[in-house]
Amino acid sequence: MNCCAMVAVRVLGVAVVFLVIGLVAGIFISPIVMPPPRTEVVSIKFVLDWAIQGPQAPFVVALEKGYFAQEGLAVIVDRGYGSADAVTKVASGAYQMGYGSLDAMIEFNVKNPGKELIAVYIVLNNPPYSVITLKGKGINSPKDLEGKKIGAPEGDAPRRLFPVFAKATGIDPNKVEWVSMSPPLREPSLVKGEVDAITGFYFTGYLNLLALNVNPNDIIAFKYTDYGVELYGNAIMVRKDFMQQYPDAVAKFVRAVNRAFKEVIANPEMAADFVKQRDPLVDRNVELERLKLAIKDNMVTEEVKRNGLGAVDRARLERAIKSVVDAFGLPRTPSVDEVFTDRFLPPKEERTI
Repeated sequence: MNCCAMVAVRVLGVAVVFLVIGLVAGIFISPIVMPPPRTEVVSIKFVLDWAIQGPQAPFVVALEKGYFAQEGLAVIVDRGYGSADAVTKVASGAYQMGYGSLDAMIEFNVKNPGKELIAVYIVLNNPPYSVITLKGKGINSPKDLEGKKIGAPEGDAPRRLFPVFAKATGIDPNKVEWVSMSPPLREPSLVKGEVDAITGFYFTGYLNLLALNVNPNDIIAFKYTDYGVELYGNAIMVRKDFMQQYPDAVAKFVRAVNRAFKEVIANPEMAADFVKQRDPLVDRNVELERLKLAIKDNMVTEEVKRNGLGAVDRARLERAIKSVVDAFGLPRTPSVDEVFTDRFLPPKEERTI
C-alpha cells in the first residue's frame, strides 16, 4: 500500500470514529431523537336526558366535529329516557357522565348517600318547565288553574315541581285535579278537551300542539321562570369517583362542549344540520325551531350574559336547592358545593357570548 493510500485509510478511520461518537452523543443529548410523550386517551360514556333533539345539539356538535377527539377523549353519546333515568345510570357506573335536570340529581343525591353526582356545567340556565293551555279554557292567569284538570305523566318534572310554581303564583295546589297519562297523550288530551291544561317542557309542548294543527295564537303558556321560580335546568353531571380519578378528562369534556355550545348559539342552522345527520329520522326544521326556543328562553339568559356559559349564581342556586327540597319533601338540604363545582369551567373569556 502506498503512502497516499495509507493516509486515506487513516482519515477514513478517524471520520468513522467521530461519526460514531457523534451518533452516541446525539442519543444522549439531542432532544430531537427523544420519543414524544404519549397522551392517554380516556373513554367516556355519556347519556343524554332524552332523544337527540335540537336542545341536545351542543353534545352532538362536539361529537360530530371531533372536538372530544381533539381533547384526547373517546366519547360515546347515548340517548336517554328522562333525567331521573340518566342520573340513575350514571350513578350505577353504566356511564361516567350524563346530562339531566339539576332537581332530579338533587333528589337522587339526598336519597342515595355515598352515590352522589355533581354538576360541572349548566346548559339550561332556566328550566323549560311550563303549564300550557288553550284559549277558550277560561284560563287567563295561573290563578285560574284552580278547579281545573291538568294532565301530565306522574314523573313529569314540571308536575312534580308544580308546588314551587303554585307558591310563586298564589295557587292553592289542593284545588287542582291531576290527570295522569303517558307523554304521547299529553297534547292530544288538551286538544280533545279531556284536560284543561298540561305541564311539560315549553319547547316540546308548543311544537307538539303546532303539529296537531293548533293555531299558535291560541296557545297560552305559563313559564315557571316568568313567575319568579329560580330553578336551574339541565346540567352536565359526573360521578365523583370518576371526577377524582380523571379530573383532566372532565375538564377536557367540558371544554369541548363549551366550544360547541358557543357555535350552536351563533349558528342554530348548522347545529340542526348536525342533529339531522346524527339522527336521520328527526324533522330538521322542527328541531331547529325547538333549538331556537331553547336558546331564547333557557340557554341565553341575562345571568348567562353576565357570568358566561356553564356557571351558576351561588345565591340563586342555594334558593333553588331549597325549593327542590321543599317540593320533594327531602329530609336534608344539600349545600351549593355538594351540587355544583366550577373547578372544570373554562376561563370566563372562553364562556362569554
